Amino acid sequence: MTGPAVLAHGGHAAEGPGWLPLFPVVVLAGVYLLAAVRDQRGWDHRRTAAWLAGCALLAVAVGPLGQLSDDPRGHMAQHLLLGMLAPLGLVLGAPVTLLLRVSPPSVRRATGRLLRSRALHLLAHPVTAALLTTGGLALVLLTPLYARAEQQPALHHALHLHYLAAGYLFAWSLAGPDPAPRRPGLAVRIGALIGAAAGHSVLAKYLYAHAETLPPGLTDRDPEAFRSAAQLMYYGGDLAELLLAVALFATWYTRPRRSRPRPVRLIKTFASPKDDSVTRTS
Repeated sequence: MTGPAVLAHGGHAAEGPGWLPLFPVVVLAGVYLLAAVRDQRGWDHRRTAAWLAGCALLAVAVGPLGQLSDDPRGHMAQHLLLGMLAPLGLVLGAPVTLLLRVSPPSVRRATGRLLRSRALHLLAHPVTAALLTTGGLALVLLTPLYARAEQQPALHHALHLHYLAAGYLFAWSLAGPDPAPRRPGLAVRIGALIGAAAGHSVLAKYLYAHAETLPPGLTDRDPEAFRSAAQLMYYGGDLAELLLAVALFATWYTRPRRSRPRPVRLIKTFASPKDDSVTRTS
């Protein structure tokens, strides 16, 4: 479904302390827990569990799987977690709602302005988010960007951030419980999910069929390893898309319903030959 599904970066695992990538994940989990404890009205423990599950998946992606340096299958699993599964847990944690509940009025006003901004509305539209995720994956697989990222750590980490951000935006645009002004209707979101899933499947099959030449620019490749990675991408993506579809329908079903006015019926009375009035009753 999304761009985070593939990127093998040989040689980067040994750079820097092994615990360093886990530090931002620990910060995300700790700040969220402090905010949840601070919420005087009582924060939903299910939201906390979802956020911590997302952080745990991120920790696995940048920790144990991040130490692998030469196996495309390990990196495929890493990025399935990083850009498809972890964002869903983070989104279901409703961090924006929690922020609005515990922050001062000035922060709430700034957050509201950001949520209503045209730029965020464009980026968080399901179609735009689908293009960012699936399009990012296609860009990596079909151009020398993959090979360059193997040699440039800064580009490697920038792509990771893009994958995580794009995956979060896509999950939020489809199934986010957080407030999202002008969010499209259910039909648009389902269409975006189906389109992204189809694009993800096509790219996985294309990688499998052209493992001898894709990604371009590599001087040392193992076609069989990339075929196995493509299979993991295909079936792992199916699982992530299924979970996202379940979250989409669950969020839609449990959304607050606005009270609808009762229909007004027109009843013509014939109590008297002279009474030809029409009475409105609700």
